[in-house]
Amino acid sequence: MTDFETDDQATFEFGGVHHVALVCSDMGRTVDFYSGVLGMPLVKTVALPEGGGQHFFFDIGNGDTLAFFWFPDAPPAAPGIAAPHGYPTDLDLLSAVASMNHLAFSVPAERFDAKVALLDAKGIAHTEVLNHDDSEWGVAPSADDDGVYVRSVYFFDPDGVLLELAAWTRTFTDADVAHEPARPTAVPG
Repeated sequence: MTDFETDDQATFEFGGVHHVALVCSDMGRTVDFYSGVLGMPLVKTVALPEGGGQHFFFDIGNGDTLAFFWFPDAPPAAPGIAAPHGYPTDLDLLSAVASMNHLAFSVPAERFDAKVALLDAKGIAHTEVLNHDDSEWGVAPSADDDGVYVRSVYFFDPDGVLLELAAWTRTFTDADVAHEPARPTAVPG
């Protein structure tokens, strides 16, 4: 038994992501982008007490939501610290411990190309489609190559949050868990 287990509950039973909460600089612009451009219904709005801001929730499917806070006095964005500075295709993945690197939305594999075309039709700049595999650089030239396990494309929201459309392309097996977890070689201090 681990430190987190109790006698009457050995494991958690997760039903997905209830919500991820981010911070935006302009709630109106955020609603325009996530509801108007990406088509996520706005399902709940909350005014924080004493003029402290707002907390809005968008439906992202399967009962899961994406939430945003707007705080009147929020510090500015910190690309390269609290989030990546650029696209993964530019090898610019670095962000700080406890930051949110990116948020990936699941789309059906059979509709992935149509969703990328929709990004284009709506004028949303994005990376090329990546066919992730287990090769040294993690990307195959074609979605038909053996070993491709997910297809994805990355883009930014109006505040610089890195977003991804991702589609699983195969079922995982025990062979897909092949690496030991890394540990720091020196203790920070």
